[in-house]
Amino acid sequence: MELSILRPSAPLLAGAVLLDLLFGDPVYAAHPVRLMGRTLAQFEKLLRAAGLDGYFGGTLLFLLLTALWCGGLSGLVLALAHWSYWAAMVLQLFLIYSLLALRDLLRHGWAVEIAVRAGSLPDAHCEVSKLVGRDTERMDLAACRRAAMESLSENLTDGFVSPIFWYAVGGLPGIVLFKIVSTMDSMVGYKTPQYLRFGWCGARLDDVMNWLPARLNWLLISVGAAIVPRCSPAKALRAGWRQHALLPGPNSGWSEATTAGAIQRRLVGQIWRRGQLVTELWLGDERDPPAGEDDSDLRRVAVLITTTGLLATGLAVLAIAALH
Repeated sequence: MELSILRPSAPLLAGAVLLDLLFGDPVYAAHPVRLMGRTLAQFEKLLRAAGLDGYFGGTLLFLLLTALWCGGLSGLVLALAHWSYWAAMVLQLFLIYSLLALRDLLRHGWAVEIAVRAGSLPDAHCEVSKLVGRDTERMDLAACRRAAMESLSENLTDGFVSPIFWYAVGGLPGIVLFKIVSTMDSMVGYKTPQYLRFGWCGARLDDVMNWLPARLNWLLISVGAAIVPRCSPAKALRAGWRQHALLPGPNSGWSEATTAGAIQRRLVGQIWRRGQLVTELWLGDERDPPAGEDDSDLRRVAVLITTTGLLATGLAVLAIAALH
């Protein structure tokens, strides 16, 4: 039994996704992602105090976090299995569930929709600022709704599809490793003088680990568009293929462009950061209207994202069952 208990399990993955959809991200003091963030901050202080604030320090940060969290959680499950196999399986189920975020992603998006439908621009600005890093004071209600739709589509990859993918590949250590990298990217992966070199390792590993899931999302969203009413799988495939490189980074454009094509609405438009206009590009078919004006737009994206997540889960469960 030993190490085999850490391998991917189709029932555990299916159960974790069901828990996530029913209850959302659990809030508790020992949540692994929150603890990863705290330990990362402590390791960063120690490394910088030792003068290791460049590429080597950032790489060492990754190795320390991997040893602590992949090794620690795997060791905990293995130790518990010596006492009770079923207790170890329940712990794994809870850990996997804690590392998925589809329900919470949908909840944050819907909070923006509630504010927009109420016609409250200040509330819409407040809610959308929790999802995107752009100036919100210039955004009208349609732009707030559009930003929420973009966030839903982009974060589907790193919040749900990528964790599932890496669990299917590497079991519990695989999904924990992905979350370590994702946490590093969100905390130190900035192109600022302070983090340009120190955060390089986390940012590049995040690009690598999301590379294949992002492209699988292109196909999965397109398949989902064939299921969800008023969506176009042909436009989804075409927009994702042709426009994915318009956004910075190697991965985010795949899901955003594909979603724009799928819902037959244009996404992005003007984006301001720190008082500067950073882009005016539109994703999607140029003949389609801008997203955000229709009350059904965000709801359709939410249904499409949920459908895509379920398709990804089904594919991963089948792959695990076939291989293990």
